[in-house]
Amino acid sequence: MATTQATPGGARVQVQKVGTFLSNMVMPNIGAFIAWGLITALFIEKGWLNRGGSGGLAPDSWVAEIGGWGDFADGGIVGPMITYLLPLLIGYTGGKMMYAASPMRGGVVGAIATMGVIAGTDIPMFMGAMIMGPLGGWSMRHIDALWDTKIKPGFEMLVNNFAAGIWGAVLATFGFFVMSPIVTWIANRLEDGIDVLVTNNLLPFTSIIIEPAKVLFLNNALNHGVLTPLGSTEALENGKSVLFLLEANPGAGLGLLLAYSMFGKGLAKASAPGAAIIHFFGGIHEIYFPFVLMKPKLILAMIAGGMTQIFINVIFNSGLRAPAAPGSIIAVYAQTPSNSFIGVTLSVIGGAAATFVVAALLLKTDRSDDPEDQLVAATASMEAMKGKSSSVSGALLDGGRGTADHQGAIRSIVFACDAGMGSSAMGASVLRKKVHSAGFTDVTVVNQAISNLTDTYDLVVTHQDLTDRARQQTGSALHVSVDDFMSSPRYDEIVELLARTNADPAAAPSAAAAEPGPPTGLLARESIVLDALAESRDDAITRAGDLLVSAGAVDASYVAAMLDRETSVSTYMGNGLAIPHGTNEAKPSIRRSAISFVRYTDPLDWNGKPARFVIGIAGAGDDHLTLLRRIAEVFVDADQVARLEAAQSAAQVLEVLDVVQPA
Repeated sequence: MATTQATPGGARVQVQKVGTFLSNMVMPNIGAFIAWGLITALFIEKGWLNRGGSGGLAPDSWVAEIGGWGDFADGGIVGPMITYLLPLLIGYTGGKMMYAASPMRGGVVGAIATMGVIAGTDIPMFMGAMIMGPLGGWSMRHIDALWDTKIKPGFEMLVNNFAAGIWGAVLATFGFFVMSPIVTWIANRLEDGIDVLVTNNLLPFTSIIIEPAKVLFLNNALNHGVLTPLGSTEALENGKSVLFLLEANPGAGLGLLLAYSMFGKGLAKASAPGAAIIHFFGGIHEIYFPFVLMKPKLILAMIAGGMTQIFINVIFNSGLRAPAAPGSIIAVYAQTPSNSFIGVTLSVIGGAAATFVVAALLLKTDRSDDPEDQLVAATASMEAMKGKSSSVSGALLDGGRGTADHQGAIRSIVFACDAGMGSSAMGASVLRKKVHSAGFTDVTVVNQAISNLTDTYDLVVTHQDLTDRARQQTGSALHVSVDDFMSSPRYDEIVELLARTNADPAAAPSAAAAEPGPPTGLLARESIVLDALAESRDDAITRAGDLLVSAGAVDASYVAAMLDRETSVSTYMGNGLAIPHGTNEAKPSIRRSAISFVRYTDPLDWNGKPARFVIGIAGAGDDHLTLLRRIAEVFVDADQVARLEAAQSAAQVLEVLDVVQPA
């Protein structure tokens, strides 16, 4: 297990950050791309259910009945979706990302700005959306800062709405007259470049750029930031595009992992078969990147496979109707038109074969005495014989930089990757199972995109090439670098670390151990109010927050954060319970974890729902989670809720909350 020291981020880190930002505007909207792709594949003139021009899947008896679907697709929905819906979703998402304090406001202004650049051209404006959306959110955030706290009470909504409307109109005008011609010119030059490559049969040579960029974790930015916009334009005109297959084709990656399965060494050979399944059928291309980074000369094999599969697709004039996301063979075939099945299939087989041959040759003739490679093989052998991971082997692979000197308990772990999907979800799932099986059920293990990380985690797990980026946003956390997403010994060492930091070394953790009760002071008698008179939702939030302030648990600014939280996501939980709490940005306002409890004589209106119990929450760590779990169990038990309704004193409230046993 490798822990790393802070190092300055280089040019590659900055490029990766830009790439991640671009891909994060697209990834949340993949569902919309899939919907557009399915409608295109089914109903356009050359679609699966139409027979116009190329033959379809519909029987002759259907043709007359579905003829109108062609109009539905070609003129009614396919064009408007790619022209308006998809760019607007990207622009809205970009605006939200740039205005974390008020994401919906940033998203709205970003969408307005994007509409200007859309209206100024007749091509799908994905690139324009990736510029104008973030610009709208970023600029609105800075404009709002000019008069923050200077508006007279009661005029906030008026000023904010007019500011957003006026500035959105300005940006839309700027997008129409200035950005639209610029982005159109750039798109036309890129399209001309692609046409030159296709005309001169040079398109396969793009693999010289694409394959190295992919293994540097720029795959999402390449695919969604460049190839998807250009491919979408071509598909709208021709019904398909080979550009959708330049990055997403899983053939070359499959060939590399098969070569490792037969000719690799140690952990790499052992993990390659499972990685091949995840890559080919799951579409998680990131899983093969470490195998290339382990032996950089294998990039030649990836380039050979990439060039082969592109060459075959060019020869057969094959392509996809829409992006294949994720890049699994299932998603690829789902977007393959009927006249491209042979070409696409042969491209996958050819790409895999070419990569396999070159990679096998390089691995077979590799005579280098790489100490790291020998150590990996020796460690795998030793751990196989022992049947478990070894902390000694971890120290060896770590170069002696262990984590034995880490102080303090670890309560939150995040597995971070480029886009927060795929590899990080897989790694987090494996690690979570190991951590909870070892008895550390109070430790949270989640996955997240690096760009969305906040410095609130105790331990961050990343691929070794992404650790520098993660450190920039989580400087106070312990960082663990892994070189293989399937490398379970690294995860076992994290469990051993938890045993050293989270428990008495003399007492081994057990999943069956009784959960401790809530720490004293979380819910003080003075923070319990019974039979309050009904009031507005915001007044109830303020009352709950003021009780936390009076208890010395939070600063006064935390109350405003509780109100902000309610404007974006309702904290009403059902069964008469609401649990208002602050935003993530308000964490510094929390001095310690605490809870307040207010019972109302009559239910109050909470976003249209009746709330009689309002429990304010301030969580500095995880020490309040036990009590929250008990509160949840109380409110699904009608008898316990009745006891709370009948309670005449703070002591009786504490008694009810205390009688519920942990699950």
